[in-house]
Amino acid sequence: MPLSALALVLLAGLLHAGWNIAAKKAGGDIRFAAFSGLLTIVVWAPVGLWFAWRELPHWNTSQWLLLIASAVLHTVYYLVLLRGYRAADLTVVYPLARGSGPLLSSAVAVLLLGEQLSLLGAVGIGGVVLGVFLIAGGQRLLRRAATGRMSSVEATRIRAGIGWGLLTGLFIASYTVVDGYGVKFLAMSPIVLDYLGSWLRTAITLPALLADRPAAAQLWRMQWKYAVVVAVASPIAYVLVLYAMQIAPLSHVAPAREVSMLFAALIGGRLLGEGDRLARLTGAALIAVGVLALGLG
Repeated sequence: MPLSALALVLLAGLLHAGWNIAAKKAGGDIRFAAFSGLLTIVVWAPVGLWFAWRELPHWNTSQWLLLIASAVLHTVYYLVLLRGYRAADLTVVYPLARGSGPLLSSAVAVLLLGEQLSLLGAVGIGGVVLGVFLIAGGQRLLRRAATGRMSSVEATRIRAGIGWGLLTGLFIASYTVVDGYGVKFLAMSPIVLDYLGSWLRTAITLPALLADRPAAAQLWRMQWKYAVVVAVASPIAYVLVLYAMQIAPLSHVAPAREVSMLFAALIGGRLLGEGDRLARLTGAALIAVGVLALGLG
């Protein structure tokens, strides 16, 4: 991976960790996604519309179809993730989603897009996936399952979490591959792809916001500050990743994105008061080593 692409991914990871911490503190649902989507459209209008004005005349049917597919996949990913959190514990859904997503993305890039993966790159992917698993607390679940300290209700929730977590990872891989194809092979501007995608994603989530306007107004008063953070930082983070995909193999960029878990472990552990510091720091170290291996491989 070129050093410039690695630098973009590292900066994106820091921003990604920051806006995810803000979203977690907000405790929002699909209506929070609509809030942040609307703010994204407004905040980034000068940049997004300027690039769109210059690029859209050169688009054909392929670019428009990919834009629609990207927006749908991003939205369904978010809704599936929320459904998984309602059906099971975060410590089951999240590590499976974040661990399987980059693994599937890399596999598709190698098998279908013709990318090459060195042994060092494969080791790097393994380090990133294992690090995400440790940070998310997956090892605690394995210990409890091995000792039989699970009720039937908890076992049912874990099975549901496995299913929803893997499904979420599938959609992470799907939108990563689709967006990567758009910026690498269709020469789509990362800024235009993300900004116009935000219009479509917001259109999908907006009905949930309008269904109960008094409740939405109350949530807005509580969550608007966090929504602003997401609206400002999230597009920058993802656009940086898309630019990295233009100059580096997708099979390297996709798992390297999980460096955000390193920053989240170091920052979130203090801000959110989360425990298991040793496991989280070990996971963070594995992600750091994995990303370094990807950069060298």
